[in-house]
Amino acid sequence: MIPPSKKDGDFPYWLVVLAATGVWLFYLALSNGVYAQVLATLSKGIWMTVFVTLVAFTLAAILGLGLAVATLSRHLVLRQAARLYIEVVRGIPIIVLLLYIAFAAAPAGVAAWNWLAGWTGLEPMRTRDFPLLWRAIIALTIAYSAFIAEVFRAGLQAVDEGQIEAAKALGLSGWHRFRFVVFPQAFRMILPPLGNDFVAMVKDSSLVSVLGVADVTQLGKVTAAGNFRYFETYNLVALIYLTMTITLSLILRRIEARLRARQEGR
Repeated sequence: MIPPSKKDGDFPYWLVVLAATGVWLFYLALSNGVYAQVLATLSKGIWMTVFVTLVAFTLAAILGLGLAVATLSRHLVLRQAARLYIEVVRGIPIIVLLLYIAFAAAPAGVAAWNWLAGWTGLEPMRTRDFPLLWRAIIALTIAYSAFIAEVFRAGLQAVDEGQIEAAKALGLSGWHRFRFVVFPQAFRMILPPLGNDFVAMVKDSSLVSVLGVADVTQLGKVTAAGNFRYFETYNLVALIYLTMTITLSLILRRIEARLRARQEGR
């Protein structure tokens, strides 16, 4: 029998170790010319990483919520179509989906646009007019929307049926039941896995480097190829991603703790 433990109250020694390592590496970046040069280059890609993550995750969350609602719809066609989308997308590796969207779906979309432009008089496009950055964002959006849809679905189904029946008894419409009763309760349950997906998106945003998007990973590859300082370069690349993901994790834990305390205080 496993004795009970208070893991949430443990002193975060792991965080102290990571913080000390990070401080040491940043000290090297300030005092060592090689580290300083590499950090100056990599810092230009941080904003690209943040931009890709925020835009792709926001779009994926919106699409995922729509898919989750569709899987719970009373209409068979909507349920089956949403389930087909989710299962197909979840079964394809993100890197494969990224390459498919960038080099197969995007040119096909441009060809379809040009065909439509020939009939309507719209301005035709060239494939290179479709930026690789947005191809990457679309691919990440599609990939994560399937996983987020399952998170939303599980949260929505976890809401007690009695709450919904009470809302119906009060005369609330379907939209108002969802907005004021179902979703607020589901959100407290889906926040931890949704936060995990957000942290994972930060890491998976590095995949856009295969398309040449100038994020942290791509700039690290270019820098290491130019100065052959692989150890220093990838030390800082790893440190940047660790700083972003651990900071997000700590923020999310704080939000979860506040929501839990607020719920217990009622």
